[in-house]
Amino acid sequence: MRRIVVTEFISLDGIVEDPGGSEGTRHGGWTFKFNDPDGMKYKLDETMDHEAMLLGRVTYEGFAEAWPGRTDEVGFADKMNSMPKYVVSKTLTQADWNNSTILSGDLAQEVTALKEQDGGDILVAGSVSLVRGLTELGLVDEYRLMTFPIVLGEGKRLFEGVSDATTLSLADVKPLKSGTVILTYHPA
Repeated sequence: MRRIVVTEFISLDGIVEDPGGSEGTRHGGWTFKFNDPDGMKYKLDETMDHEAMLLGRVTYEGFAEAWPGRTDEVGFADKMNSMPKYVVSKTLTQADWNNSTILSGDLAQEVTALKEQDGGDILVAGSVSLVRGLTELGLVDEYRLMTFPIVLGEGKRLFEGVSDATTLSLADVKPLKSGTVILTYHPA
């Protein structure tokens, strides 16, 4: 059975909004204050180790605009462009980025069917609303929170609005030289 692995850039106060600065928010691009080669290697390895991506519409559209024309020496862009991508959306009518499929039905049924397929694990990057929905349904198998030593004070919080308490078990801690810590949790 495939696993759903959520990966997020997150501030100490739980903000996940606009870590790369593409949304034009007040604090946009906050992750760039922490240059850490080990963190970049972690993100590269993480992407290379997963077979597919599950994305919300907003994250999908941002990625679909950014990645198709990119190349790099380590193969990250090739992986992003070639791997299967499943986009959860009730409004999107077409997904033109290579190897993309729209999932517009019931979230629990669609994701459960994906998990039951043969193949490797599925990575969920960004996609805050989707992560909240998957959390509510108990469909996340692992959370990887790259926690940056910054307090933003405002912005979208990862678990804001989740209606039920979700207990997590700490599986791994990886501190980086920048002060960033990668925390890995499994549902308890």
